[in-house]
Amino acid sequence: MSLTNEDLLAISQLMDTKLKPLEDRSKNMELLLENDVIPRLNNIESCYTSTYRRYANGIDQMEAVQTDLGIIKQIISEHSRKLQMIS
Repeated sequence: MSLTNEDLLAISQLMDTKLKPLEDRSKNMELLLENDVIPRLNNIESCYTSTYRRYANGIDQMEAVQTDLGIIKQIISEHSRKLQMIS
């Protein structure tokens, strides 16, 4: 069985008709991603990274506070012993 040019043209038009809704949906998805989803993801990412940086800096500060507190405890203990010896 051989297809004529008219048959091929009809098949082509049928395929175009059937694929048009898929192309439209694909285009709508691309627009949704470009205009809505990607900007939101970028915003979430920037919030996350800035929060991470703050926490990372806070951990360094917390470690410094713990070190200072350990030194203060030692000094207070030493001063308490000296005060007990004096009294």
